[in-house]
Amino acid sequence: MRCQVCFHGCDLEEGQTGLCRARTNIGGRIVCTSYGKVTALALDPVSKKPLAQFHPGMNVLSAGSFGCNLSCPFCQNHEISMADESFPAKQASPEELAALAKRLVPQRNIGIAFTYNEPLIGWEFVRDTAALIHKEGLLNILVTNGTASPQVLEQILPYVDAMNIDLKTFDETIYRRVLGGDLQMTLDFIRRSAAACHVELTTLIVPGISDSVEQMRREAAWIHDLEISLGKTIPLHVTRYFPAYRMEAEALPVRTIRQLAAAAREQLSAVYLGNC
Repeated sequence: MRCQVCFHGCDLEEGQTGLCRARTNIGGRIVCTSYGKVTALALDPVSKKPLAQFHPGMNVLSAGSFGCNLSCPFCQNHEISMADESFPAKQASPEELAALAKRLVPQRNIGIAFTYNEPLIGWEFVRDTAALIHKEGLLNILVTNGTASPQVLEQILPYVDAMNIDLKTFDETIYRRVLGGDLQMTLDFIRRSAAACHVELTTLIVPGISDSVEQMRREAAWIHDLEISLGKTIPLHVTRYFPAYRMEAEALPVRTIRQLAAAAREQLSAVYLGNC
């Protein structure tokens, strides 16, 4: 059986699990083994997702599971994103999460954010939970690497109110060889999502991967063109990396992050600094 969730298109024998560690061939069907398995749950500021222009000052119930379909050596949440179903998790149904989100409204909660790991490898749980969140009159946020297939994206878009999408680098070779990703798929995902809901982007500034001023200018030009075509602002978060997972290179000086943000501001009106 071939998994259709992302660009990897994993061909899975009976009992075999895909690269994401969360989808398995069971009985001739590709099953989401992370469904309802929550490894992280917290009430976070919306600004931490990060979203700067979506309900500022409010909070959101943030839920994560395990697994990811990329292999970024600098992953900031590698404990769960690189884990599999053996990682300790609590079982929570969509109904339970929706009820919890509703109870947290007095604490300035606007809804739920699917975050921490890559949510769309378990898109069925996102869809089912997000539908109930909307029934409660609340909002859904998706924090994603933007590499799900168009078919998956169309399944969840009706329920998503805002996204933060990682645009990890504007170099196709690095995306493919270092991150195990697909830049064009990510750009297509951003374009479709931004047409349907509020979208903000994050570029983590990692030494040797995303720290080129020329690359940042090309990225900003692409975002600017998209803003013009859609008639809307797409904020960009330029965020400072810290050593994590398999990457030990020191974080770049804050002045370097500011220089890259300044390069982006040559073409973009909404650029924010993170981890500085």
